[in-house]
Amino acid sequence: MNIVKKKTALVQFLRTASLIRWALLFLVMLVFLIILTPNLLVTEYAYRLGDVAEKNVKAPVSFFVEDSDATAKKQQQAGREILTVYDYDAALPARVGDNVHSAFESLRAELAATPVPAPSESDATTGDADTAAHDRVWQLKAHFEKKMGISVSSGAYKILEKEAFSREIETLILRIIREILDNGVVANKEGLLREADRGISLKTVGADEEQVVRNLKKFYGLDQAKTMVRIVAQPLVRDFNYTVINLIVDLAQRLLQPNITPNRSETEARRKKVMAAIKPVLYQIKAGEMLLREGERVTDLQVLKLKTLRKQTRNEKRYARSLGAMLLIFCLLMTTWFLHIRRRGQRVFRTNRDVLFMAVLLILFFFVPSISQVLSESLGRHLPFRLSDFATVFGIPLSAGTMTVCLFMGFEVAVTFSLILAACTTVILQSGFEVFIFFFLSGIMGGYWMQSCRERKVFIKAGLKIGGLNIFFSTAVAVYMGDFGGFTLISHWAFALMGGIGAGIITAGIVPLLEMTFHYTTDITLLELANLERPILRKLMIEAPGTYHHSVVVGSMVEAAAAEICANPLLAKVCGYYHDIGKVKKPIYFIENQQNGRNRHDRLAPSMSSLILISHVKEGVEIARQHRLGQEITDAIRQHHGTSTIRYFFEKARQQKGANAVRIENYQYPGPKPQTREIALIMLADVVEAASRTLDNPTPSRIRGLVERLIDKIFSDGQLDNCELTLKDLRKIKESYIKILNGIHHHRIEYPDQNAVKTGKEKDGSTDRQQTGVPNPAGGKDSEDSPDHLKRTGMPRR
Repeated sequence: MNIVKKKTALVQFLRTASLIRWALLFLVMLVFLIILTPNLLVTEYAYRLGDVAEKNVKAPVSFFVEDSDATAKKQQQAGREILTVYDYDAALPARVGDNVHSAFESLRAELAATPVPAPSESDATTGDADTAAHDRVWQLKAHFEKKMGISVSSGAYKILEKEAFSREIETLILRIIREILDNGVVANKEGLLREADRGISLKTVGADEEQVVRNLKKFYGLDQAKTMVRIVAQPLVRDFNYTVINLIVDLAQRLLQPNITPNRSETEARRKKVMAAIKPVLYQIKAGEMLLREGERVTDLQVLKLKTLRKQTRNEKRYARSLGAMLLIFCLLMTTWFLHIRRRGQRVFRTNRDVLFMAVLLILFFFVPSISQVLSESLGRHLPFRLSDFATVFGIPLSAGTMTVCLFMGFEVAVTFSLILAACTTVILQSGFEVFIFFFLSGIMGGYWMQSCRERKVFIKAGLKIGGLNIFFSTAVAVYMGDFGGFTLISHWAFALMGGIGAGIITAGIVPLLEMTFHYTTDITLLELANLERPILRKLMIEAPGTYHHSVVVGSMVEAAAAEICANPLLAKVCGYYHDIGKVKKPIYFIENQQNGRNRHDRLAPSMSSLILISHVKEGVEIARQHRLGQEITDAIRQHHGTSTIRYFFEKARQQKGANAVRIENYQYPGPKPQTREIALIMLADVVEAASRTLDNPTPSRIRGLVERLIDKIFSDGQLDNCELTLKDLRKIKESYIKILNGIHHHRIEYPDQNAVKTGKEKDGSTDRQQTGVPNPAGGKDSEDSPDHLKRTGMPRR
């Protein structure tokens, strides 16, 4: 007994211990690092110019060499693309306005400060005052010119004096200047228009604002702006005489100055910065490319290649990069852990078997790229032409891993597996993002086409579809990489097609092996198990016909209900067929198999009867293991009664021994409760179908009441606590079961005797419209021994 307990504890530890999962994760990372190890070893060669190569030297890894000429051209091109910077002085109109206003205001103030003579004073006094004011105004001419920032002719100054430095003249001058400057005035319009094809970068002085201007013709040159002064002034100065108009136009033209000027220092600084940021133009030396041949003198270019190889392999810190790659994959796996393994309600990864399966599959497909590369190199040496590196990559049948996972774990897990496998393969091959995308998309589409695999030919069909899709993906990658010559593209297509077909063939080959190794059950196996001609089901049909019929009906019921709640109908049906397979050991102890009204339990104690009934679960599990029915069916057999109580014998024992003398645990199934929706459907159908046989008159209303009462009782008893059924699902299940049971127990027409049929036929010419209960012309119902009855059943008369 202790040995059995220790064995059970060990099995439970191996199935659920988190330590096992961490060990498997470490194993996956270790294998990944081992596969990366050959890429870490780089031999250094120290040849100088003029040395003779002692042996052939091939590039151990792909690396890049700088093309100096191309780099210089690219820098010059980048410098030319920098737009010329022009400064826009947005504050210039305000400054000019301040100067003009200050100049005019000072002269107006001077005129206002000159004392005005009284009317009673003589004309001589008035003349002296005007002379004094005139002299004072002309003394301030230099001051006025300084304030204005321009020289003013004597004639213009006289007109201004005459107009008393009118505020209206000041306002018109400023308005004309502002309107023209707001449009923009540039000193060298011809130089500006040279940038018309590209535009300029207009930077506002004193503000962090900059904009690209393409329409350069809208800006005025200085001469054009002066011409525009008269055009702008024309509608504004209609009320003035010709002399004042000319004064306003002249002053406005003299006050105009460019507010858009080129900033050559800023432009040059930006060009230097962009040119310095240009990365060197590199051309790739592919892994395996010949760098030196034996007996060849080393040239400058070859020295450069060797130095670059030595420098890059040293600077890349390859060991650190590989360690970093391993850590990245570790992070990816940990993310998968939290997305799937730690998520509540997840139907996979409940045991370490699922984790072991994923680890084995990852390790297996870690070696696929390396093996494929070796085969491709061997093939390439015997071909008269050189294959591109991408062609061999497209031929790697990596989709087989995702297709296999989809069959056993479902599409959601397969997508995550495809992501991990594509990332790991990209690191192993030291490829780029385009290779990752190729493998990832090819993988998830392979999984998508394997979701409903119920025939062996689906593997080949999926392989052909993946091959066709790979051709499209490989074309996209070739266009992206700029390598799509005629022969190159054809080789890509050929390998891409072979990679897809190879994935289908590999999947078809390894799925049966994995099924046997990990005891998984695919839809293909379920279809084989659903065959009612299998020996164990035929034995059940012969030795326990009542149980067999009950199981077939339950299988049909759960299949229909599973389709309603989006469960697995095929799995539910097959589990329904086998859920009571344990009854084949002692069929006569189950009422559906008893004949002649004899019940063996009448002579047994209630406790013994309950043991016999409970034992059919354990015996069913043993039969399932012997016939290798799979873990899902074994779980259905074990859980389809949950921890429910055999209420009949429990109550009988209480009547015989007393309520306190009977332990309910002795009359309960060991469980566990249903863990999946499919098993819960079997529990409900098992109870409902058996109870429906006890109805004397199974009308639709009685069937509905029975189904609802029993399912509600099972739900209230907590038997559905561990599965994922919702109240909405239970409602759909009830309706599905009611519909099927109504079809099974529907009332049939009571067929009349032959004479009545003949009479009825003479009346309306149709036998399918007769009502039940047609009287027998002989005066009663047919008996089994009557001549007419024997004639209808095909038996000869006595």
